[in-house]
Amino acid sequence: MKPLDAKTSGAAEGGPSFSLGNRTYRALWSITWVLLASWTPPPLHRWRCALLRLFGSAIAPTARIYGSARVWYPPNFKLGDYACVGPRVTIYCMEDITVGDHAVVSQGAHLCAGTHDIEDSCFQLLARPIFIGARAWIAAEAFVGPGVTVGRGAVLGARGCAFRDLDPWTVYGGNPACKLKSRILRVSP
Repeated sequence: MKPLDAKTSGAAEGGPSFSLGNRTYRALWSITWVLLASWTPPPLHRWRCALLRLFGSAIAPTARIYGSARVWYPPNFKLGDYACVGPRVTIYCMEDITVGDHAVVSQGAHLCAGTHDIEDSCFQLLARPIFIGARAWIAAEAFVGPGVTVGRGAVLGARGCAFRDLDPWTVYGGNPACKLKSRILRVSP
């Protein structure tokens, strides 16, 4: 679902950024999550994933999501095999957000697929997809901005902020995120 045109919706004066249908759907989703999922104990990942699927998310059967995580609009959220969304993660999916197989989004991280056109007098909302590659790790309280692709196996360190694409198998940290080193996996015996 695309944002409304800020010129006609009056967004700069407090008007809506999305249609009434979208806002109603999100309200129903939020109530459902609060009543049926937010308070559930950590092992009930399958139950929470089933609720997300019911509301339109593409969630792999082996994925895990914690009850304190928040998904803004389930149809725009995809979670791969063995992927994990940790406690207090915000999935602000105004546009598609995909978390690849075996990827981890740690506690308190924020994936934000929306921003505003700061040069538009109406402050038009812009939405761009986020893609987190397989085996990537978004560490605690990190931020991934609109339109960012986190390459396969990349790491965004704790409290790091990614506003540009992150190369595969590379470790990043800081604000804005800078390359720190290559990531080389050891094979366990």
